[in-house]
Amino acid sequence: LNLPVSAHPKIRAMADRLVSHPDDRSTLSVWAKRLALSERSLARVMLRETGLTFGRWRQQLHLIIALQELASGVSVQNVAAKLGYESVNAFITMFKKTMGTTPAHYFAERQTAAR
Repeated sequence: LNLPVSAHPKIRAMADRLVSHPDDRSTLSVWAKRLALSERSLARVMLRETGLTFGRWRQQLHLIIALQELASGVSVQNVAAKLGYESVNAFITMFKKTMGTTPAHYFAERQTAAR
């Protein structure tokens, strides 16, 4: 997984906030207002600076955090809560869509491969 970052001050400010508060579920529209940009301008700058849409960038951030937390033994329930998901099922669905398997199977496959 790759999480591109940007030196653009507004994108950097948003990224820093989301890294420190991954449960912030603010929409692109809300972020645009916070950063004094139009939603369309923020979307363009985000794509130009990172190569990803805002939604995809945040999803990548969540996956990286989730993998780190899960690998260190944090429960799926606690990871889902830390990332601001309304339910464990919503988190597992996002994980499965992106990684192709559930968190439990993902780590079980890694353990088997390591042996």
